[in-house]
Amino acid sequence: QVHLVESGGGLVQAGGSLRLSCAASGSIFSFKFMGWYRQAPGKQRELVATITTGGSTNYADSVKGRFTIFRDNAKSTVYLRMNSLKPEDTGIYYCNALDARNVNYWGQGTQVTVSS
Repeated sequence: QVHLVESGGGLVQAGGSLRLSCAASGSIFSFKFMGWYRQAPGKQRELVATITTGGSTNYADSVKGRFTIFRDNAKSTVYLRMNSLKPEDTGIYYCNALDARNVNYWGQGTQVTVSS
């Protein structure tokens, strides 16, 4: 059973930075994709960023140039560095992993609140 545990959320002022972490219970080499999604109150969950086993990344247009996704294979951890945060970045951030059988795994989420 795969477990993903997020951490690093919190309250920050607009313009500030946070780094989210997603620790997997096993090796992240087994995942084709890992990524971050977020869900704001009253809105659908949306893609923020993804990274493949080979290190290719993809970002939502709204976060390009401000957020960076990266991974540490030795620690089985994926990170999301968030700079220049805006109030509209507020939401619950979820870690996601897709394995070779196309099975999705989700973490429990971590709250990010950006005050204006």
